[in-house]
Amino acid sequence: MSDTAIKVVNPATGRLISAVEGWGAERVEAAVARAHTASRAWALVPVAERAARAARLARALRERRGALASLVVAEMGKPVREAEGEVEKSALTAEYYARQGPAILADQHIEVDAAEAAWVSHEPLGLVLAVMPWNFPVWQVMRFAIPSLVAGNGVLLKHASNVTGSALALQDLFVAAGFPEHLVTALLIADREVPEVTARLIEDDRVAAVTLTGSDRAGAAVGSAAGRAAKKSVLELGGSDAFVVLDDADVGAAAAAAVKARFANSGQSCVCAKRFIVSASVADAFTSAFVAGVEALRVGDPREPDTQVGPLARDDLRAAIHRQAQDSVAAGARLLTGGRPLPGDGYFYEPTVLADTGPGMAAFDEETFGPLAALAVARDDEDAVRLANATAYGLGLSVWTADPARGVALARRVTSGAAFVNAIVASDPRLPFGGTKRSGYGRELAAAGIVEFTNTRTYWVGRWSGQQRDGAAPRVRDATPWPSPPAARPSGWPRPASPSRPSSDTATGHHRGCRPLADHV
Repeated sequence: MSDTAIKVVNPATGRLISAVEGWGAERVEAAVARAHTASRAWALVPVAERAARAARLARALRERRGALASLVVAEMGKPVREAEGEVEKSALTAEYYARQGPAILADQHIEVDAAEAAWVSHEPLGLVLAVMPWNFPVWQVMRFAIPSLVAGNGVLLKHASNVTGSALALQDLFVAAGFPEHLVTALLIADREVPEVTARLIEDDRVAAVTLTGSDRAGAAVGSAAGRAAKKSVLELGGSDAFVVLDDADVGAAAAAAVKARFANSGQSCVCAKRFIVSASVADAFTSAFVAGVEALRVGDPREPDTQVGPLARDDLRAAIHRQAQDSVAAGARLLTGGRPLPGDGYFYEPTVLADTGPGMAAFDEETFGPLAALAVARDDEDAVRLANATAYGLGLSVWTADPARGVALARRVTSGAAFVNAIVASDPRLPFGGTKRSGYGRELAAAGIVEFTNTRTYWVGRWSGQQRDGAAPRVRDATPWPSPPAARPSGWPRPASPSRPSSDTATGHHRGCRPLADHV
């Protein structure tokens, strides 16, 4: 097998699943050419038809939920119940954009006294390169691709090599749902060639923009390349989210939520809670309840429906989390439970809790991507804010308190892309998702996510001065070239759009057909 082969290993067993040869330059070029052609044609398809394909995609996802979930379990070790939930969440997101996409993308009339008409349109950018990670092989792709396709773009997908089967399955799924062939193209690139090929693709005139979900180091490389090429980029990077428990919180409820917030997806999520900052007066009670909950987690075969924590996706990831735990203990942290790789096949690691952590320790300063929780004690609210902000990252924040107003007031003082009070941080298609600081820039999901990869274009139709230079009256067309007007406007004016207020069920406040989502991706 050559050194450009892409190998997929089952992390629960350590055994090889598949191996395919990475593409050479000629095959990559041919794939880009086909994708570019498909993208240009797709941009001319009416938005209503593009949205209808998203609805078909939702049905296709549900029809193949079992097969997709099994593939995710085999390739990266996600517990099967979570894998099924990942596919279902992707289907809900497809339904959301099928319903709301046309309204969000509708031309928006702007009242300008000096113009006959003025409006803003959101038009396709073209072909977008997406560099995606392994930890949510279906969802990470779908949350970018669905709104981008509804917006009229094409997708070049460079998925993580250890989920190559998932990448190819998703490519086939889009075609099965009625999207044109080659509009979503998976590129098979050997790991050692990814930096060079990615940089070359970003520079390619046929590629209009790039998005990456991954580490801050990878994001810096892609963002720099996009900057040199003067192209749009969106980066969804790492996180070290704070989970703050104030002195008036329901400690039992907070501890139970903390276990879910940290150990979902075996702790391998950018938006998992990682640093648990607890007010001193409730620290002992919280720690006791939290450790008991962690020790009760069921670790094992991810194919089994009662498994809560599976293996880490790769052996090097297990080594990294073990190094972070050991370094933190050497720096003064106390090991309360776990702290070692599990014997036997696969890349399993004990769910681990460290106490007495703080700035200067690996478990507190670095992003921990695995089943490791770091506890720190705060003297008061001011100290909790200081500790929560003592990170290079700024993705999510969770605050637990009996006084929601107090929780919101504290959250406003912590830098993050999302702040949840008395709830676990989670993405939802109705709300924008993204971070700040070293957690990246740009937004996915909701209205913000679909317009990120559009050309926000201004139109202005000037008023006639009365006569053309030859003295003839201006010719009036049978139909104006601009969008239909609102009822109260003269013919030819664009209709206002309200992208921030899509239809909802007034009784619940939930968008039709989209129930609240409670996972941590």
